[in-house]
Parts: sequence; structure tokens; C-alpha cells
Amino acid sequence: MITLGIDPGTATVGFSFVTGTRQNPEILEYGILHTDPTPKEFMPDRLLELGNDLDVLIQKYQPTNGVIEDLFFFKNQKTVISVAQSRGMMLYIMKKNGLMTKDVTPLQVKQTLCGYGRADKSQVQKVVKKIYKLDEIPKPDDAADALAIAWFGLK
Repeated sequence: MITLGIDPGTATVGFSFVTGTRQNPEILEYGILHTDPTPKEFMPDRLLELGNDLDVLIQKYQPTNGVIEDLFFFKNQKTVISVAQSRGMMLYIMKKNGLMTKDVTPLQVKQTLCGYGRADKSQVQKVVKKIYKLDEIPKPDDAADALAIAWFGLK
């Protein structure tokens, strides 16, 4: 069983494909999807680009389930709207490809992995390095978050 993990965004989306179990997870691939954040590129174009890129990765790895981070409160309402649009598009692509989907909140990820719901990114990255038995902390932050999120789809 292959699990897709997604840390949604608009300029940068973290993704990961993992398999195995929570006790013995194995990374197939992780990284980021990136769009140009300059004002000249319209949001519909960015969403289409992200959706196409995600679709290609899903076709390559054929995951059975996907875990995506749920939105949390943003101080910047413009940011929350664009991330919500991106997240909705990603949910659509996952369902279109037959994936069972699950949502996790940032609080759930931090509480479960670090034992503290307000853990910072560096704490999460250190735990991700440990649970996946990596030599180095995965970079960038969004990709490390996607690995943490994908871990919730493992049994």
C-alpha cells in the first residue's frame, strides 16, 4: 500500500509517497511542487499547473490513499483563500484517481509526532528524520511536513 502525503499551498506544495508501516516506513519519493508566485501568473493557471503535476505523480506511484493537511487559522485572509483553493483542487485530483482521503490538522501532526501540539518546524523535522531513518533532515520544510502527514496514512 502506497500513501500520498500533501502539505498544501499555492507557491509551494509539499508531497511525499511512502509505504510500509508506522513502525517501519519507507520513502519512495518526496519533494515540492512549485508555481510562480508573481502577480502575472493567475491563480487558475497555478491551480492547473499544480493539479497536472500532482496527477502525473499519482499516475507514477499509484497510491491507494492520501493524507492532506487541513487548514488552520491564518492571519492573512488572502492567503487562506488561495491555500483553500489549492487544497480543494488537490482533493479533487486525489478522488479523481480513486484515492481514499484523510485530513489531519497541524495540531494532530505535532501532538502525535512530537508529543506537543505547538512544536516548531525544526522539532517536527527531527522526528521525521528519526521515524524514516534518514541521514539528514529532509528539505525543504514543506517536503518534510508532507512526510510527517503521509505517516498518518500508514498502519
